[in-house]
Amino acid sequence: MRKIINSTYITLDGVIQDPHLWPSLNRPSDERRDGIQTDLLLSCDALLMGRRTYEGFAPVWQTRSGDPYSEHINAMPKYVVSTTLKNPGWQNTEIIQSNPVEAINRLKESPGKNIVQYGYGSVSRLLVEHGLLDELRLWIYPLIVGRGTVNDLLFGPSPSVGFNLVGSTPLSNGIIILRYEFDKMLS
Repeated sequence: MRKIINSTYITLDGVIQDPHLWPSLNRPSDERRDGIQTDLLLSCDALLMGRRTYEGFAPVWQTRSGDPYSEHINAMPKYVVSTTLKNPGWQNTEIIQSNPVEAINRLKESPGKNIVQYGYGSVSRLLVEHGLLDELRLWIYPLIVGRGTVNDLLFGPSPSVGFNLVGSTPLSNGIIILRYEFDKMLS
């Protein structure tokens, strides 16, 4: 069975929204960063997202090409959980409008590589609630943004679940990547 792997950027104060607007660390980038993200994407052959992530990704990625990351993300099947998105313009995009749990279960059971999901929001919480999220990768940025609504934070309404730490990668710029595998629902 395919795994769903979520990769999310997060600050020390739990902010996950709009990482491109976060203050700069003013530190040299660690060259391993792009390789880690590319390795994750190339190990997957489908992208799962909600409408908000789709609306952020589609206009950007459709304009990029010429590198393995851009070529792969544009060519791969993309699944968007949304009741409001009607006509996606990004190639190979399918909208999941009803019964998302059933549709995602079928997707996981279909042949293929793993499925990647970027960002953490209502679709991620749905995955957790139904035991469909297999791995959570948190890219912890060493900064405090100091603002954000409930929708901007990782820590929103969610069932209690346990995860096991399966790996950690500190980068030279202070970012730490933590890899967790789903363990079980907690009571």
